[in-house]
Amino acid sequence: MGFFQGSETYSIDSKGRVSVPYWMRKEMTPEAKDTFILTKGFKKCISAYPLDEWAKFQKILMSKNQFDEDNDYIISTMLMYAFEVKLDSQQRIMVPKRIWELAEIDIETNNKAFILGKIDHIELWNPNVYFDIIKKRKEPYEVIAARVMSQKNLPQIDGAN
Repeated sequence: MGFFQGSETYSIDSKGRVSVPYWMRKEMTPEAKDTFILTKGFKKCISAYPLDEWAKFQKILMSKNQFDEDNDYIISTMLMYAFEVKLDSQQRIMVPKRIWELAEIDIETNNKAFILGKIDHIELWNPNVYFDIIKKRKEPYEVIAARVMSQKNLPQIDGAN
């Protein structure tokens, strides 16, 4: 598994294609076969899972009780939007219009995508939506970081004292 990090804003061409940053592509394993599965993210974004990471995610979905209403809703929604794309020769992915709409991106009027590395996958955002969500946070980054990253909230790392 690679580790996706960093961010960049890229243009979307008239056919709905967007480049994947080099530093993110190099994190893809050979098992991903230069292929992503796109789906609805957990906020107003598109989640792009490398093929091998999607296989792990499928196991999580399969472990959920489909007779539970919330589980069924999440499984159905994520799979309804699941779409396989492969990097082309110019290292772009072709994102269908209906998938761009999940991130509130109309490629005819807003041809930018904010691409964010998110550990095991990449997120594609409308830059205005992403930064608006960040601005609306009630607590500052430093306060949240202190709470989230405190020793009591961190797992014990092997070899750490």
